[in-house]
Amino acid sequence: MRNGFVKRLLVPYYEHPAEQPEAWDTLIAAAPRLYGVVINPASGPGAAADPEFAAVAERLRGAGVRVLGYVDTDYARRPHAAVVRDLLRHRDWYGADGAFLDQASADPDALPHYRRLAVAARAVGARTLVLNHGVHPDPAYTELAELLVTFEGPWDTYRSLIVPLWTAAHPPERFCHLVYAAPPEARAAAAVHCLVPGAGAHPWSTLPSALEPSR
Repeated sequence: MRNGFVKRLLVPYYEHPAEQPEAWDTLIAAAPRLYGVVINPASGPGAAADPEFAAVAERLRGAGVRVLGYVDTDYARRPHAAVVRDLLRHRDWYGADGAFLDQASADPDALPHYRRLAVAARAVGARTLVLNHGVHPDPAYTELAELLVTFEGPWDTYRSLIVPLWTAAHPPERFCHLVYAAPPEARAAAAVHCLVPGAGAHPWSTLPSALEPSR
């Protein structure tokens, strides 16, 4: 515990369960340390249900882990109906009890769009809503979701930040940092976070170093 809050892991893990079963076993075994796991079968729920993802999602829920369905919002450019379709597919196919809305706009002008999406997400059963802005958004976004991702990027950028990592408008328990290309000794400042060693085009194909067994 630090500054009165407990750090927990929000893990976006995008590898297929049939290809990396041991990694998914590791995630499920780490259930008490997790804020949640983002599932992403095909840059969203895909065009048809994937039984392997459905099975691993059921195991996560059975272990008490939030299952957050990945949905791209394309910085408010993706139509409302397309986002809602993906939310429904995540619920119906994978039993997702939360939503991870990626590429969320940080602009105040997009707030009405995200308010509608938040209402829709709640209506289809999302008890936990995460907005991935990747930067500090307009403070009004804190009214829409349980958690805001206010940093996503490489460790070299993260460690060199000179702006405050949180402010009165972005309290630590309400935001998350997602950091890739991070060395094993790296530490996050946010209450919820994920630091992975992966880099390149697909950094979220690796688990956080914190979950890797000691060697």
